[in-house]
Amino acid sequence: MAEHRDWESLEQRLSAGALVTDPDLLMSYRQDWSFDPLAGTPRAVVRAQSTGDVQEVLRFAAEHGIVVIPRGAGTSVVGGSTALDGAITLSLEKMTAIHVDPTTRTATVEPGALTVEVKTAAAAAGLFYPPDPSSFEICSIGGNAATNAGGPCCIKYGVTADYILGMTVVLADGSVVELGSDRTKDTVGLALAKLFVGSEGTLGVITELTLRLIPAPPPPHTLAAYFPQMAQATDAAAAISAAMRPSELEIMDNAAIGVAEEFLHMDLDVTAGALLIARSDAGAAAAAEMELIGRLCQQHGATEVFVTEDAEEGEMFIRPRYAVYEALEAKGVIIGDDVAVPLARLAELTEGMARIAQRSGVTVVSYTHAADELTHPVLGFPFGDDAAAGAAFAARDAIHQLVTELGGTVTTEYGVGRHKTAQLAGALPAALIELNRKIKNSLDPRNILNPGVLIP
Repeated sequence: MAEHRDWESLEQRLSAGALVTDPDLLMSYRQDWSFDPLAGTPRAVVRAQSTGDVQEVLRFAAEHGIVVIPRGAGTSVVGGSTALDGAITLSLEKMTAIHVDPTTRTATVEPGALTVEVKTAAAAAGLFYPPDPSSFEICSIGGNAATNAGGPCCIKYGVTADYILGMTVVLADGSVVELGSDRTKDTVGLALAKLFVGSEGTLGVITELTLRLIPAPPPPHTLAAYFPQMAQATDAAAAISAAMRPSELEIMDNAAIGVAEEFLHMDLDVTAGALLIARSDAGAAAAAEMELIGRLCQQHGATEVFVTEDAEEGEMFIRPRYAVYEALEAKGVIIGDDVAVPLARLAELTEGMARIAQRSGVTVVSYTHAADELTHPVLGFPFGDDAAAGAAFAARDAIHQLVTELGGTVTTEYGVGRHKTAQLAGALPAALIELNRKIKNSLDPRNILNPGVLIP
């Protein structure tokens, strides 16, 4: 383990103020949004300001055998950036530069830039960066790359990996590699940049990204439809997905509708089994798409269908979906999760989660990216209530068991982190797990980069 003089040497090699050892500040880097009660305390935090700072940290860590936990905005809900005792937490929050090139339709960004800042910079140039995780206002673009984040618009536009052209990565030994390029079609050698997308900081630390941008789409038309039963909403969603690619297709369960109504007071139908929300940004064709979506909803039992082409009213239509997190966060701690079951079994999942909620006394609501068959269970418990916290984590485990029984997966767009590594081990063939380990060992033979994350 490094001695005091070694840490002083590291501090001298870093940007001024980058090394943090104050105990009070270290405590603020212990947990991420997974709220892991077993989170450790880092030996030090380095708030890197450049690729050079990241290099120095990894060289130092490799020399002394110290674990490094890369961290962006700390919004991981699966323990992807939870601190470990004695480790260095390497924060990229200070690296926030963004440069948009309208001519090449690319953006060169540092990993600490918030996703909303990247989207805003692209919009200022008349362009569009599509990936839209629900936490886009507070999560970092580097974290999006590390987890291959998705979002509601994935149905039409794809996920983060589809917009990464190149990147700068610092490897575990402190060496720097430039992967990919700023060209959309670049097939020289292996597609190594894709290897690091979704690797959750276990193979290297991303210090710059080159992103593909696209022309900005027209303002969307929006539809909202109530269904007496979840199964009717899922049938409608399946029919919609077979007919077209709307820009968003979401379903809220009854519990989510109730939580949103209590928070927003919008006179939502809290008796409905499901609320389906769809959007089309197809320009001149949007009205026709909305008409078809509305007709399919009615054919599958919708009791009420509302359609608008007004942008502000459209935001009101979709507001309940985004209010769920806010409503639960106002009451206490929230546990966000991401699972997937076949759309035909979504009704069984939501019914099962309702039983788990009733049995455990834990608030459990869900909303689904219907075309992607991806459901976000959201659980809540009061601040400072250890018994309620234990019940909530147990309820999440019960949901994971239910998802497995329904033929689904418990890892989708949030990453694996530390919390879902065991489930991944049970879901992947042994040969594939071994291949993952071989890649990890070849790039990080001392296992200093985010150990315990992603790789079973």
